[in-house]
Amino acid sequence: MSAKTVDGREPGEPVEPGPRTDRDEIEELEVRLFLEALHARYGYDLRGYAPASMRRRARSVLARWGLPHLGELQHRVLEDPQLFAQVIEDLTVQVSELFRDPSSLRTFRERVVPVLRTYPLLNIWLSGCATGEEAYSMAVLLEEEGLYDRCQIYATDISPRALEHAKQGIYPVRHLATYRANYAAAGGAKDLGDYYTAAYDQIAFGAALRRNILFFQHNLVTDHVFAEMQVIFCRNVLIYFGVELRDRVLDKLTQSLVPGGFLCLGSGERLSRRGPPRFVEVAAHERIYRLKE
Repeated sequence: MSAKTVDGREPGEPVEPGPRTDRDEIEELEVRLFLEALHARYGYDLRGYAPASMRRRARSVLARWGLPHLGELQHRVLEDPQLFAQVIEDLTVQVSELFRDPSSLRTFRERVVPVLRTYPLLNIWLSGCATGEEAYSMAVLLEEEGLYDRCQIYATDISPRALEHAKQGIYPVRHLATYRANYAAAGGAKDLGDYYTAAYDQIAFGAALRRNILFFQHNLVTDHVFAEMQVIFCRNVLIYFGVELRDRVLDKLTQSLVPGGFLCLGSGERLSRRGPPRFVEVAAHERIYRLKE
């Protein structure tokens, strides 16, 4: 997912004007009922997402489908699973880029990788991997640090369409300048071109880089934890959740870490302040934390 402002807006998106009106309250109720219906019919739980963010997305979906209100959309979605699959893609935005937030990745190289060298085997979970750029970025980083052969990367997302894109490992060449700049800023040790082939205005990562990446669908809200992870990246996902859901998901991530494991969050995200502190800060500005042993 892309970096957002602290209230879940796209960068540059205007703040909703206040104060709240009756129409705001009605719209919020309509969205809440719509999300309840999706959960009851299909099991997708988006009910804890930040209300303002979800209202904006709901408006966008209505505009795309040319529908007057959520009641009409709800009726169609409940009757048509294929339409639901398309709508859920719009409600859960999937945007990323290679070596996004490079300062955080450079700090990960410098502060976390030396600890990872002490493990014989490594499990790394990238939750909310979107279209896969984060997974390939991590594979390159671990390859350069001599750790990739002992790693298993679990790259998960709620979106089947995004995951299909991720499995292909093909991205538009028009973003290559940004990718190269990010790679260098993240401490890249080689030429990024060593890891992909370019043709027909696209770049493609090969099987050698995909060999230790397992892509699969996982709903961070409703699905169970799995395995024992030395590292979890969950960046710019929690920002969409309300406080209660965010704390619940953080509990789930914590349960998935081995003692001494690392949790990497997005720049606008924080750990829960509920209960005793379970983590120590490794790099506060980059939101890298280590579970107490």
